[in-house]
Amino acid sequence: MHQRGIDDFVQTLLLLAGIFNAFDRAIEKNLGDSMSLLSVIGFSVFGGALLGWISYYLYAALLSWTGKWIGGRASSKELVRVLAYGMLPAITALVFLMLQISIYGEAVFQEDLDLTKGSSFDKVIYYTSVFCEIVLSIWSFVLILIGISEVQNVGLFKAFLNLILPIFIVLLPILLISVLYSAIV
Repeated sequence: MHQRGIDDFVQTLLLLAGIFNAFDRAIEKNLGDSMSLLSVIGFSVFGGALLGWISYYLYAALLSWTGKWIGGRASSKELVRVLAYGMLPAITALVFLMLQISIYGEAVFQEDLDLTKGSSFDKVIYYTSVFCEIVLSIWSFVLILIGISEVQNVGLFKAFLNLILPIFIVLLPILLISVLYSAIV
């Protein structure tokens, strides 16, 4: 009989984490204002799964690369595992999002979500689920921070630095290119 290893669930967790992040972006960008509920869900599930999976691998590679600058030694594979399992609490927040969608429908993804039309019970459910989503997201961040600290064998400050360095590595060139482009044009 096959005993499941720690890596057996990494791919599934990465897909679910991508879906979670896609739904989060759909809410932030108010996609329900320009898309139907079915389109937002389809885009978030399929696009989020694919792009999330790819982005976690790219981010893990950047974490491994920039981690070496601060004395870390983890491989991309180890960091992908940390990211996947660290996202478990945030992935759990999908349950609360589904609850919100079942109550409010596409309004969850619209800019003018009007809670005044719902009952007091609906409002309590909505705000409780939003609170739980925030707590679960913070929990995921803490788990990922601790996980990176452990696999990179660095302190928490260096682990935090390791989390943000890849963002600067990607954003800085984009910012420079946009500044140069706007100066030329």
